[in-house]
Amino acid sequence: MSSVNRHRPRRSCLAVPGSSPRFLEKAQGLPVDQVFLDLEDAVAPLAKEGARKLIVDALNTGDWGDRIRVVRVNDLTTHWTYRDVIAVVEGAGANLDCIMLPKVQDAAQVKWLDLLLTQIEKTVGLEVGRIGIEAQIENAQGLVNLDEIAGASPRLETIVFGPADFMASINMKTLVVGEQPPGYPADAYHYILMRILMAARANDLQAIDGPYLQIRDVDGFRRVAARSAALGFDGKWVLHPGQVNAANEVYSPSQEDYDHAELILDAYEWSTSEAGGMKGSAMLGDEMIDEASRKMALVIAHKGRASGLNRTSTFTPPEG
Repeated sequence: MSSVNRHRPRRSCLAVPGSSPRFLEKAQGLPVDQVFLDLEDAVAPLAKEGARKLIVDALNTGDWGDRIRVVRVNDLTTHWTYRDVIAVVEGAGANLDCIMLPKVQDAAQVKWLDLLLTQIEKTVGLEVGRIGIEAQIENAQGLVNLDEIAGASPRLETIVFGPADFMASINMKTLVVGEQPPGYPADAYHYILMRILMAARANDLQAIDGPYLQIRDVDGFRRVAARSAALGFDGKWVLHPGQVNAANEVYSPSQEDYDHAELILDAYEWSTSEAGGMKGSAMLGDEMIDEASRKMALVIAHKGRASGLNRTSTFTPPEG
């Protein structure tokens, strides 16, 4: 299976109601890294069948550019899930990158989706394994079983935090999704985010933060996004065009950090070369760098390049 999509930028992941032709059209013009066309919470039960047809048409006829195209189906406790997958993949599988499965509680659910995708791909002549899976963790059971979930299928590309349902599942004392519960002196989400991040990285997956529902409070969105970005998350859901630029900025390195990372890579490469004396460490100004520094710099440099940043500094080998 190709891992190209797994490592593409997902700084901004736009939620688009699958039952709204207007939003399906508008989403194609927004500067987001990923769109997910929703068949779950954003679509009323009586509108789900019609939404499947709208999504298939939008995937096949829309201009999505290089955005990652995802469809979120209904969760496996409902009777809609299998028809969601069959209708979307048979109808538009060639123009689809991933299926997002919400409320994942154990590895068996991911394996079920993997098997169904394989059967459909073989039936309609699609490349087997190309369509990826995004697993959304939305309750305590899913978090407890996360290590098994994250290793359940080679199709998996991301682990996604679903804060609203998760907060309800653990009886968190707040009604503001993504904000801290009143009276708690620390970060109530730190353990959850770190568990998701560790499981994702252990399986070479991306980690995506969930939505911030105060859609007109861009400063609040930026503040909450900065929390998961600082830990190492790759991106966050956006629900409104006003959140898009903030997400792209927060989950991209700064120009200064990107330039510094590229300089570290250049300095280490020169130092370990014959011209640089084949040393195991190097000096970059007053900073000593080594193999660990190189690995850290690679992460920042990769994110900067993927975000479209251009270098504004040049490495000059030391004299003598």
